[in-house]
Amino acid sequence: MEWTDEGIVLGVRRHGESSAIVELLTRAHGRHLGLVRGGAGSRMRPLLQPGNSLGVVWRARLDEHLGTYAIEGLKLRAATLLGSSHGVYGITHLASIARLLPERDPHENLLALLEHSLDDFDDIGSAAVHVIHFELAMLTELGFGLALESCAVTGETNDLIYVSPKSGGAVSRGAGEPWRDRLLRLPTFLRRGEVQGDLTDEDLQDGFRLTGLFLLRHVLEPRGQGHSDARAGFINALTRQQAKGAIPAP
Repeated sequence: MEWTDEGIVLGVRRHGESSAIVELLTRAHGRHLGLVRGGAGSRMRPLLQPGNSLGVVWRARLDEHLGTYAIEGLKLRAATLLGSSHGVYGITHLASIARLLPERDPHENLLALLEHSLDDFDDIGSAAVHVIHFELAMLTELGFGLALESCAVTGETNDLIYVSPKSGGAVSRGAGEPWRDRLLRLPTFLRRGEVQGDLTDEDLQDGFRLTGLFLLRHVLEPRGQGHSDARAGFINALTRQQAKGAIPAP
């Protein structure tokens, strides 16, 4: 068995004296593990960092085997990502939720979204928006997508400013006003057709509150899990940055 693909490193663990088992989110073969001989050595270690994009050739005697990876570096983002606290927490969190995907099940759109997110991770405001969008995409891929295109009550598509915490459906201003205290706020950057200005502290915190509720309820708690420490670390880094001043629009 042999195939060639591209993927992003999600994690690495040492195997034996000098090898490493590498977990990738690949374009055509989904979340896939493989053994890299010499992966624990100084020559390979810089390539095998979370967030890096690699070209890989996977080989195994049978398809169900772990197999081995031959690798080459394509885009090495790790040095930049690991240079800031929000970058460290961000890639760790994104990798942790990507692991919720079934192994070897292709999700090419998620890989493209992850690549785009990591390429635009320098600024913490941009990074926060990308993390929220990735969490929303993960909910959709896992079968729990939110319905944010039209009002769950009236069907209208304008002035959607709330989300029902029960159904995950958007609610318009008029329909939601009587129950505004029970509804979640839909951040401006997730509202359809609205012109984006500067990101507000409230928008970003509301975004994480929205995705966090549904990830916890539908994805994590049924697996006996909670939100990762890395997610909390990222949000704390964001809060510290917000305390220093307004975060510009991405």
